[in-house]
Amino acid sequence: MVALLSLVTLPAVMGSAVLIYYYMKSAVMVDRRLHGERWMVPAKLYARPLVLRKDLPLSLDGFVKVLNGLKYEETKDAPGSPGRFSVGSKSVVLWPRAVPEAPQELVVVVFDKGAIKEMRAIKSKKILASVPLEPELITYLFDETREKRRIIKYDELPEHLIKAVLAIEDRRFFSHPGLDPFRIVGAALRNLKADTYLQGGSTITQQLVKNFFLTPEKTVKRKLHEALLAFVLERRANKKDILELYLNEIYLGQVGSFSIQGVGEAARMYFHKNVGNLTVSEAALLAGMIQSPNPYNPYRHAKRAQERRNLVLRAMVDAEFLDAATAEKLMAQPVEVERPQVDTVEAPYFVDLVKEQLTKRYDPKDLNTQSLAIYTTIDLHLQTLAQEVLGRGLDNVEKMLRKKAGRPPVQGAVIALDPRTGAVLAMAGGRSYGSSQYNRVTLARRQPGSTFKPFVYLTAIEATFDAPDLPPLTPATVVEDEPTVFFFEDKEYTPQNYEGKYLGRVTLRKALAHSLNVATVKVAEMVGFDRVADLWNRKLGMSAKVQPYPAVALGAFEATPLELSTAYNILASGGLKMEPVTVVAVADEKGRTLEQHSQAPQRVVRAESAFIVTNMLRSVLDSGTAAGARAMGFQAPAAGKTGTTNDMRDAWFAGYTPDLLCVVWVGFDDNSPLNLSGARAALPVWVEFMKGALAGTKPKAFPVPPDDVIFLNIDPDTGRLATASCPKTFSEAFIAGTEPQEYCHAHDAAAAAAPAPLLPPGP
Repeated sequence: MVALLSLVTLPAVMGSAVLIYYYMKSAVMVDRRLHGERWMVPAKLYARPLVLRKDLPLSLDGFVKVLNGLKYEETKDAPGSPGRFSVGSKSVVLWPRAVPEAPQELVVVVFDKGAIKEMRAIKSKKILASVPLEPELITYLFDETREKRRIIKYDELPEHLIKAVLAIEDRRFFSHPGLDPFRIVGAALRNLKADTYLQGGSTITQQLVKNFFLTPEKTVKRKLHEALLAFVLERRANKKDILELYLNEIYLGQVGSFSIQGVGEAARMYFHKNVGNLTVSEAALLAGMIQSPNPYNPYRHAKRAQERRNLVLRAMVDAEFLDAATAEKLMAQPVEVERPQVDTVEAPYFVDLVKEQLTKRYDPKDLNTQSLAIYTTIDLHLQTLAQEVLGRGLDNVEKMLRKKAGRPPVQGAVIALDPRTGAVLAMAGGRSYGSSQYNRVTLARRQPGSTFKPFVYLTAIEATFDAPDLPPLTPATVVEDEPTVFFFEDKEYTPQNYEGKYLGRVTLRKALAHSLNVATVKVAEMVGFDRVADLWNRKLGMSAKVQPYPAVALGAFEATPLELSTAYNILASGGLKMEPVTVVAVADEKGRTLEQHSQAPQRVVRAESAFIVTNMLRSVLDSGTAAGARAMGFQAPAAGKTGTTNDMRDAWFAGYTPDLLCVVWVGFDDNSPLNLSGARAALPVWVEFMKGALAGTKPKAFPVPPDDVIFLNIDPDTGRLATASCPKTFSEAFIAGTEPQEYCHAHDAAAAAAPAPLLPPGP
């Protein structure tokens, strides 16, 4: 009897022991992930706050997308509290959240022709000059898996999204213990009637276990482990927590090189909305994609996605979550999704750079788990503008080139800085991040060509202070622009002007404005090639080093657009060097500041020299190689320089206003000739960016000259002091003591030979 009893009870005891062992083991695993890793949130990257202003180029739809990015809740009635908005035919009414200088009342923003026409406070009836918004979340820092997710809380989920997911995935989710016997049996019966596997019996809890705790392999052992973990998970977490985890974890498609994880990111990617503002139809589409995201991807399979969405809507009716009439109306509508916005709003090239810089200062594990808040310099309005104008500009270049079969697409890069701080405001590292993650702003080392010439002239002006034994060189100094052979270290160097055109005797201002190669090399020879190299290498401290050879005067070395923007910012800031800045501050999850950016600008060249070269570069746009900018409608005071390499492989334009600096490069990745000048390929991109960036702002004048800079009227042909006989005069800038002493007499004879003017008849 004892033996028989033992035979009966021993297996039960042993089975119970094994079950308890695996239960406890599973419980530890669940607790570790549920209460530990679940709350390990990757660092969040924020953009600089958008400040609304009159005439800002922003459409009504674009503004709605901005508000969705800020998690504003859309309402049909007037917003009743901060963080809400409603949309009219030509206006948006919002109640701004409490940020410094933002009005704490309802504001109506009126739009016309793709720009803000007016902003008005409804209660106080004040016309508002500006309305600042809070920093927008760009993205969470992703790891090597290149997953993009936007973490949401259960309370942020709209009820119709929850119902759509439950209707198609697990209707008894809130009542079953983690496993659903009815679903398992029903799925088994359906699958027995089919030739292939049609449907599984997994609950949402089981799906979460498979994705969050286990590998997706299909074995009996893993399936049993999944069932046990699901049972344990239901004991360790409440239903809302499980659903929240699930909806943050699910894979919802691929966009470019990124995988979209969770409904928060999917809502932003497919609809440009905050998840809370999804419509019933949009929620049904996302719910339908859960089963198989790529076949139902609306970008690639719109018809299939619509059929799947309609299946979800019918399931919602079947589950009594939606009335039949509403469902029929929604099913008749086509699937409507927005274009992917990874290249524009998500600023991926910039994000990659920030991550690279942060991993040098923080443990990568902390960046992925500690919920740090990274406040960056990127201006999403300018970022979108930069990416869009670059794409359009490159398309226009392709048309000019008459694209040949087998040739790679022309590429380009745009970087914009705030000259006063060095803050990186926009960065487009190529025409499409989805096609190429290679960031040409930071990695493409190309010859700067003529964009280096301003630094030859800067060396010449600086020599006034550094080498007083040399004759002073000024913008009015005259050199001979003619075919010339230069000798250096027993070698001959024979530069040629663009298209073989020579202008004879020219002032340095005219030589720079018209980008004259021979005249520029002569200036470098006069001041010393070693001084030109020393200014770039030592004074400016540029990482792209140059050698003291004649060809360096024409930019015969390699530099990245980022390095060139750093150099031009020295001119724009009046001789101060500031390294480009991407991160303003870092805070921990409790809001405590871990890092605050501070940079003491370093004076590397004299303010007088920087002022005079900037003043010379203004002639490039007003009358030189970039005069086409004025014809294209850009009228703000600006300084800049076109750049074209001798073999026409690279096209550049680098230019700035007092408030904004932008560098554009256009060329081929394989370094093949572009055969277009900087004025034709790069300048139009720069102009379109600057026009959009400065729209709605009052043109700002360049700073007043330093005290020891004087202006005198000269004859622009001879460079000498102007007289009454000179037909044209120009107000030229000089460092006091270097101004010309001789008057121009080139026109005296012509003036003497001219007939006396007719006097009007007397009274």
